Amino acid sequence: MNIELLSALALFAFVSSISPGPNNLILLSSGISFGARRCIALLLGINLGFMVMILTIGLGMGEVFKHFPILYECLKWISTAYLLYLAYKIASSASTITTEQTHTHPMTFIQAALFQWVNPKAWSMALSAIAVYAPSNKLESTLIVAVIFAIINLPCILSWLLVGDKLSEVLKDKRKVQALNYFLAFLLVASVLPTVL
Repeated sequence: MNIELLSALALFAFVSSISPGPNNLILLSSGISFGARRCIALLLGINLGFMVMILTIGLGMGEVFKHFPILYECLKWISTAYLLYLAYKIASSASTITTEQTHTHPMTFIQAALFQWVNPKAWSMALSAIAVYAPSNKLESTLIVAVIFAIINLPCILSWLLVGDKLSEVLKDKRKVQALNYFLAFLLVASVLPTVL
């Protein structure tokens, strides 16, 4: 892969990783509700889970969707239902970081990694990255795409978690936190709409 293609890939990875989407909204909400330290497993699960997704698509799964488009259609509706459920969980989450949080916890590493498979933005990013930057489905080019994404994605998604953590320090009023949770849930639902329209 030449330097021009690598630069274009890096820019694509940055823009798609830093922009709002289900992963970043969940990290923001979890940072507010649980603080950054309790969400490290969630953060790493998203990052490494997405890297595995790129590898899997690049090494053959993308071809399955080309031959059986009904599978992608089914996945789209399952993803939509799950994201609507997550929006509900965000909207109804506790309003402050207090003892009421002791019985709840952020997504685990495994849950976050598996979440990538029902995240429509992750699918779109991974399929686009492989189609444009590793169309030959060779191991070497697929690995390069996956590693570049993992390196660039981590600080991008970490920034959303840290913003959530800082917001939790500022938003002490329960009503303001609850209003923000409603707004984040609304954004998550809005991020699903392009996949079903």
